Amino acid sequence: RIYEEGREGVPEHPYLFETDVEIHLIGGNCKSPIERFWNGNSMIYVLQKARRDEESDPLEESKAGDAIYASELLPKESSGPQALPVRRAKQLISLYTMVQNPNMTHLQISELVVLPPLWIRCDGSDPEHTCWLGAEPLKAGNKITGINFYLVTCDGPTADKTRFANLEDLKMAHKTKHHSSVVTTKGFAQYELIRAAAIEDTIVESESNIYVDIAWNSVEKVLETPPLISAATLNIALESGDPRSPVYQLYRELQFLLALAEGLKTGVTEWPEPSETESAADLVWEFLTDLKKKLDGYCMSGNRNGTEKIQCDTAAVDSSIKSIFSERGDLDFAEQLWCKMRSKCVSSYQELIECFRLVIKSLEHGEIQPWIHQGSSSLLSKLIQQSYHGKIDAVSLSGITPIQMLLEIGLDKMKKDYVSFFIVKSRSCLLFQDYFISTSVDLQEQVHRVQKLHHMLEIMVSCTVLLQFKHENLFPLTQTCMKYYKENPLNEKHVFQLPIRPALVKKFYQNDHPEIWKVDISSGHGPREVKTMWQVSTNPPVEHMTSNNTGLFSDSTVNGSSEERMYFTTMAKCSQVLFP
Repeated sequence: RIYEEGREGVPEHPYLFETDVEIHLIGGNCKSPIERFWNGNSMIYVLQKARRDEESDPLEESKAGDAIYASELLPKESSGPQALPVRRAKQLISLYTMVQNPNMTHLQISELVVLPPLWIRCDGSDPEHTCWLGAEPLKAGNKITGINFYLVTCDGPTADKTRFANLEDLKMAHKTKHHSSVVTTKGFAQYELIRAAAIEDTIVESESNIYVDIAWNSVEKVLETPPLISAATLNIALESGDPRSPVYQLYRELQFLLALAEGLKTGVTEWPEPSETESAADLVWEFLTDLKKKLDGYCMSGNRNGTEKIQCDTAAVDSSIKSIFSERGDLDFAEQLWCKMRSKCVSSYQELIECFRLVIKSLEHGEIQPWIHQGSSSLLSKLIQQSYHGKIDAVSLSGITPIQMLLEIGLDKMKKDYVSFFIVKSRSCLLFQDYFISTSVDLQEQVHRVQKLHHMLEIMVSCTVLLQFKHENLFPLTQTCMKYYKENPLNEKHVFQLPIRPALVKKFYQNDHPEIWKVDISSGHGPREVKTMWQVSTNPPVEHMTSNNTGLFSDSTVNGSSEERMYFTTMAKCSQVLFP
């Protein structure tokens, strides 16, 4: 019944079987909890121990074989899935196998349905420390011909490599179990790169992660370093805002922009603390005074090196990145005004009004004739263009108008900063450039798209500085990021993937320990293929078993030293039973 209901849509809540088992139906497109141990991509059942909400009334026991919604059994926010005793799991596997066996005619099943594979979380209470039991029907057309049984065991953590399996022993055990004369081996290793790479001897640590997955054929020994002919995929999950990032000052500039956008949306703006030195209004007045003195024969675009260098946030980037992302040399009047007001952090609504009042007054009296970029749609740019003809429209500096004016010039400036990097510095053709810098959408959406540009910049800069990527490597990564962000909202937890040659990052992992290393030993072909998997990992291999499981995971060390890398060991075995 659960399977039939699931064909119309995967249910949100688990079902309760008898009184102790939760049944989850997981769709083939969802992340599978057993993806490390099973390569299938179909819908699966996951069974685990049912948990009752302590504050709810006990559920009435259902009749054996009944399945009901168990929404009140949902875990509390901080709790994870719980495992069933191994003995109970074996009983459930037996029941599942019986109803899938076409020879069980005494069960009087009118129409035999090929059910999805079944996987059961186990508590490791047996001597082998079983953490998963699985069963998968084998079929030829609509006929069930047998069952594949899976057994996943785990132990550790330990730094004692003498407890690790020997590859030849693993191969021999597989041959003996499955009566195979020939086996093939495939290796997989995952290395964390962001931990191995450093800027000025400082390890970059955050919620971010850059790691590489490497797969190869013909494994020769356990824990071998992947050969350079392997297939490698770079995985990048990067969160903006790390204070040690070379573009952190640009991130802060973006945060000021976001604060203005939020104020425009809610009507409440959080202003920074006022500066103890010069105010933003004083800085703008000095800026305008300087322009007035230089009005005769003055052309901002031709005097970039002679004028006072604008201390914009983008000029404060780390020396290691200046050649990659540095201040543009073509800042127009509005952009320089933004830098002045941003550098001193306009600290109140009244100060913002005063800044724009000074600018508009100078424009009205013809005291300045500033240069601006073409194509700007901001209100201030329109006033400047009007001033070229000696008359500007009256602007009421009240309500949200001053905030919107500042937000507009900040948006214009930051868009040009990012476009300068992606087109000029990284030489990446911005296939979706119109999408990211479009002014045809409202201001809030424009700000959202600028956030996407910044996240992409953080990724490119990290790969350039930490991994020393060149243009030919950045280009496909840039296109991957742009394609994703044209179709999806901002998501700094998304993992961007890029196929690479292992040689590109070998120096970061060749002397490092892998986070995961595994070997698959297989024999047979098609539906008759069987596998044995052996793996070590620095993290617990299953989410329902932690170091709280007495007797399973222990903090063992070698010679009392905890400096050795600690590994959990996992083995997955397959047994095949064919029905006559």
